[in-house]
Order: sequence, then C-alpha cells, then structure tokens
Amino acid sequence: MALLWSASARAVTVAVVRSNSPSPVTTETLVRLHGELLAVGLEPEIVDGPAARGLATSDWRAWLEKLAAERGVDAVVAITGDAAPIAAEVWVIDKSTRRFEVSSVLFDPRADRPSERLAIRTIEVLRSKFVEIDLAARERRGESVSKPLDAPTRLMEANDEPVNRAERFGVELGAAAVTSLDGVGPAVSPMLRLDWPVRTWLVMQAALAGLGTRSTVTRTVGNARVAQDYGVVGGRYRFRSGQRLRPFVALSAGFLHTAVEGRTDSPADQGHAVDQWSLLFDGSLGAALPLVDRFYVTLAAHVQMAEPYVAIHFVDTVVATSARPNLLLTLTLGAWL
Repeated sequence: MALLWSASARAVTVAVVRSNSPSPVTTETLVRLHGELLAVGLEPEIVDGPAARGLATSDWRAWLEKLAAERGVDAVVAITGDAAPIAAEVWVIDKSTRRFEVSSVLFDPRADRPSERLAIRTIEVLRSKFVEIDLAARERRGESVSKPLDAPTRLMEANDEPVNRAERFGVELGAAAVTSLDGVGPAVSPMLRLDWPVRTWLVMQAALAGLGTRSTVTRTVGNARVAQDYGVVGGRYRFRSGQRLRPFVALSAGFLHTAVEGRTDSPADQGHAVDQWSLLFDGSLGAALPLVDRFYVTLAAHVQMAEPYVAIHFVDTVVATSARPNLLLTLTLGAWL
C-alpha cells in the first residue's frame, strides 16, 4: 500500500460521489466504501452528485475534472444506478498528464454481502490504478522499474484475495457426535471452536469438545463406560470464494483424553478405571453457510486417529478399541466478531 502515496507525502484523498436520492442499498454501499477507504489509510470525502441527472459522458467528465480541481482529490468513486447499484466507477487522476484513468466494478446482487464485496473490489481497483500510474510516471522520468510479474505469479496473487474485513474472529458453539469403528460409541459432547481467517481461503482454527455423554461397552461379564475429551489446532482450506455455500477441508492435531471405568457382574472379578492421554490427528470435510448478519452454521464430518489408542479388555480379551479410528459429526453455530 506504500505505492498509493509514493508520489506525494500527503495522504491520498478520494471523493465519493453521492446521488441526490440514493436507495437503501446504495446508501449501505456508500457506508461500506467509506469504511474500507478509512481502513486502508485513505482520506474519503463524501460529495453530492451533479444536480442534473443523466449527464452525457463529456459533461460528466467535465464535472469530475472541475470537482478534482476545486477539491484537490486524487480519485473519484461514483456509484451508478438509482433503484439499486449497478457499478462503481473509479476515476483516478494521473498528476503528470492531468488525465483521468477510469475503471468499473460491477455490482453483483447474488454475491454474499454484495455491498461489502463491491466496496472491497473497488479498493482493489483503486490500488492497482495508483500502482499503474506510479510505474508509468517513473518510466517517463527514466527511473528503473521492477520487472513485471510473470503470468503464474499474477494468477497466484489474483487468487490470494485479502481477508473479508467482516471476518476478523469467529466463535462457534455446537455439538460433536463421536463413535468408533470397533465397539465404542456413540456419544455426544458440547463443542467450542475459534476461527481466525488469515486469507479468504485459509482459516486457522482451534476446537475443544468434552464433558458430554459416555459410551457404554457391554458384555455378559460386565460393562465399561468410556468418556472422551479432545482439543485440536489446525487449518481449514475454504473453496468457492465469494459464494454463499463454502465447502472446506481441514487438518488438525492435538490431544485426546480417554477415561474408562470398568464394572463387573461377578464379585470375584474387579473393574478398573484408566485414564489415557494420546496424540490426536483430525481430518475433516464440511461446509459453512452464512445466515443473517454475521452468523453462520457449519457442518463437518471428521476422522480421528490417536497414538497411543485405547483398547478395552474383559478378562484377557480385547472387546473394543477407541480412536482407531473415531468418526465424528460436528454441527456448530458461529458468529464473526
């Protein structure tokens, strides 16, 4: 972002043109855009649009040039459309040639949080236009310009979108249902998950589950009650950026605490209570669905492996094992803070 003001020591000023009778959606878009401009260190200035509506292209450009000259702004952003936004027009002034560079960012009403997404995409266009103008000015002055990025690098950076500013920190509450493939289960435990997005496609996460129901392993000679608590830390890779339903895969590692309490039907035999702490590996596949405002719901299926795992013996016979592997289904309700 330093390139945004490399040509001048003062902060870059952006005029945001407000129509005379904006719709509620347009007003929300203007508010979002104002906040995004402030967040990246620019100075937004809200100005009223021309009194005459539907100006011709030449008259509109003349009005913009007069606005830039009178207020000394570096760029102008105008939201087009009356009943609903159509696009954001980005007009950036080349200080050396005093000419406008114009780009348009289309408004997509089907996108998740369309007003916020339009504001973020407008900031990206502003940044790219300032960089282009700065590089062109350096070339005209004969200064050295770094080599342009090759196509694979440009493609990688295009996919490496910044984090949605509404997704700063997530808290999820829900439940985890667990069962093993070898005689232990099922059981249900309350669950807490914390989310920290570092990119739009990558979310770091930490989860805790425990203090729930116990599984029971029953045989003719007795029974065993099994309690399992776990905590993991890892990362979640999200697909389909910008879409409403976002599938993901996740890998995590942490601990598994297994407590087994054995009971026998025969007075001659004795039951034992055992606690086991294990290293736990968790892989999951699921999807997140946004709800109203900042709330979202997440459903995922997990496979867990523990080392060492727990084997339950009745006399000298192994009757069940846990986390070799365990299968889980988690359902949580979350909110971005």
